[in-house]
Amino acid sequence: MVLNSPLSLSLWNITARVTDDEKIALIGKGLCFDSGGYNLKPGNAMKGMHGDMGGAAAVIAAMGAIAEAKLGINVTAVIPACENMISGKAMKPGDIVKSMNGKYIEVVNTDAEGRMALIDAITYAIRECGATTLIDVATLTGACVVALGDRYTGAFSNSDELMSKIVQASILAGENIWRLPMGDEEYDNLNASTVADIANCGKKCGATAAARFLGEFV
Repeated sequence: MVLNSPLSLSLWNITARVTDDEKIALIGKGLCFDSGGYNLKPGNAMKGMHGDMGGAAAVIAAMGAIAEAKLGINVTAVIPACENMISGKAMKPGDIVKSMNGKYIEVVNTDAEGRMALIDAITYAIRECGATTLIDVATLTGACVVALGDRYTGAFSNSDELMSKIVQASILAGENIWRLPMGDEEYDNLNASTVADIANCGKKCGATAAARFLGEFV
């Protein structure tokens, strides 16, 4: 399966939860339409936003391939499916939202919505499915396209071993994957908030900030 649309991969190894039987969770961003919310996208950027569920589509296709090949692996798909629209109940800039794992998030930008859906999917995969390895596939974020264009998938990981396996798989599949930095202390404050545990959007390093945000919920 070759994906020409710009996606990003986040690969997480949950070492504290590793057991004898590895449990893989494939998590796909399922934003069926993304208007940007109150931080409304311009018209030309909104065109094609039905495709913001590209991550979910990839995960569904992967699960179909896994079933057809009858692979003997323990894998679960988790897809947070929703829309990002303007309404009386929509998120607003400055809102404080409580995530499923209990952390409070400051909504800096309503167009950084996909990661907020994904973190609850991550929490669900860990708590309810007992996942030891998470593979997140998402159209996250536009900054990844700025960095790599539309022919490479940006990848982030907290595990060199897992990243190596994904790179080998990408070569076999004819995919183009490029690992981007997660960083350590130098990126600790990318998503800092003075009113909540974390902000949903950093001021710089957009793709890394998104990956760091997800990592806070692993």
